[in-house]
Amino acid sequence: MKPKLFKRNAILFLIFYFLSGLFVCAQIKTGAERTEEYLLVLEGKNVGIVANHTSMIGSTHLVDSLLSLNIKVTKIFGPEHGFRGSNDAGMAIKDDVDQATGLPVISLYGSHRKPTRKDMAGIDLIIFDIQDVGVRFYTYISTMQYVMEACAENNVDFFVLDRPNPNGFYIDGPVLEPEYKSFVGKQPIPVVHGMTVAEYARMLNEEGWMENGMKCNLQYVTCANWDHRTYYELPVRPSPNLPNMISIYLYPSLCLFEGTLMSIGRGTDTPFQVYGHPDYPLTAFSFTPRSIPGVATNPKYLEERCSGVDLTDLPINFIRDNRGIILHWLIDAYKQLNENDDFFNNYFVKLAGTTKLQELIEDGTSSAVIRADWKKDLQKFQQIRKKYLLYRDFE
Repeated sequence: MKPKLFKRNAILFLIFYFLSGLFVCAQIKTGAERTEEYLLVLEGKNVGIVANHTSMIGSTHLVDSLLSLNIKVTKIFGPEHGFRGSNDAGMAIKDDVDQATGLPVISLYGSHRKPTRKDMAGIDLIIFDIQDVGVRFYTYISTMQYVMEACAENNVDFFVLDRPNPNGFYIDGPVLEPEYKSFVGKQPIPVVHGMTVAEYARMLNEEGWMENGMKCNLQYVTCANWDHRTYYELPVRPSPNLPNMISIYLYPSLCLFEGTLMSIGRGTDTPFQVYGHPDYPLTAFSFTPRSIPGVATNPKYLEERCSGVDLTDLPINFIRDNRGIILHWLIDAYKQLNENDDFFNNYFVKLAGTTKLQELIEDGTSSAVIRADWKKDLQKFQQIRKKYLLYRDFE
């Protein structure tokens, strides 16, 4: 090869190698994937794992990976939707045995939601590895708090393998008021809190928000090459009714409809991407909920035709650019059903975390004024939040 040609090819190769290296370095790695950061901590310990179908390292489940590495996994704890993520929302789940591994699976969404002393017996350390979506009423963070409390009470270490928050690029919504605490909202945080589970665990531990102000021995492994300015597309649906990214982005806005007469498409192929009602004024779009085992066995308005609004073609960038809950749809639906006195049910207050949102909508308040109303509380929360961030913030 001629010297000049060799030199040129060598330079091109080095450029390609350098750029390839940058690409590889830029790849997001979840905490679970960073095994070099935590395997030594697990050696020789009896390990419990709070996990579901999202607890993956590539194409292998975390439990299978750890067992193959001779880590002594003794128990699995399953959240809402179950360890394999195949149960309807709100469906009570019994304790079981995982057929793939033979390990006992203790349900934290059945007879009890907090691990008992018996459940914790013989465990040295509990791993929490579940993909969250960054919304207060998504129940995985409530389960995490109960497990953290059980760890504190039983002198068991709590170890979070962190995962990116797909809605981690903003905060929004009313902050929960203490009198409206429930399993769909346990702490004074906004609907969209903009934190990963590890960041939120730090907040729970240090703000004294757990029962009796207790603290657990908290450890965590952060994600690599992700921060709150990064848009993260989930490789696995986080729960049965969030099948794609548009549903995950719309979830903070459309889940509020669960506290109303409206259907948000459970029992269709597009849950959390549509909304409607049998008495909604006729539109060009309609859907008919059907029974889908493991997703929506008995959805609202089963086999009834619902007219409504289709958001499936909403551009992804609309949500990313808006960076907030879209109240217009909820306000408009209330008006379209002639401001029905039964439009809201008791569940709405639990989801909103306050009575004020319902009152303002019923009073005809605009979305802009409503959003301005919760701005002061968001600013206070932001001051607390920033103490516990593990990644560069969105602003």
